[in-house]
Amino acid sequence: QVQLVESGGGLVPPGGSLRLSCAASGFQFRLYAMSWYRQAPGKERESVAFISWTGGIEDYADSVKGRFTITRDNAKNTLYLQMNSLKPEDTAEYYCAKSYGATSRDMDVWGKGTLVAVSS
Repeated sequence: QVQLVESGGGLVPPGGSLRLSCAASGFQFRLYAMSWYRQAPGKERESVAFISWTGGIEDYADSVKGRFTITRDNAKNTLYLQMNSLKPEDTAEYYCAKSYGATSRDMDVWGKGTLVAVSS
C-alpha cells in the first residue's frame, strides 16, 4: 500500500538547520507531485512547500521562502526539506504528502509526521 515515512525531526536552537526526509513506497513516486505541510500546536495545518513530479515547479509559503528548500530524488523515492535559519515559530509537526497527480496541489496520502522543535 502507499506509505510515506518522515524522518529527521528534532530539537534545534534558533538559527539552526535540519533536513527532513520522506521515504515513499507503494506507488510510482516519480510521477506525482509532493508537498510538505506542518501543524503547530493549536493551529491549523498549513502548506509549507510543494514540488512537481520533475522538480520543475517549486512553491513555498511566504513564511519560509528563502529559508526552506524542497527537493526530491526520484531514483531513491525520497522527498526532502532543507530548513535553514530556523525560528521558534517553525516549531510544528511536519508531514509529507502525495499529490493526486503530477502537478496537482491537492493531496491524497499523508505520512504520520516528524516533530521539529526550535528552542534555545
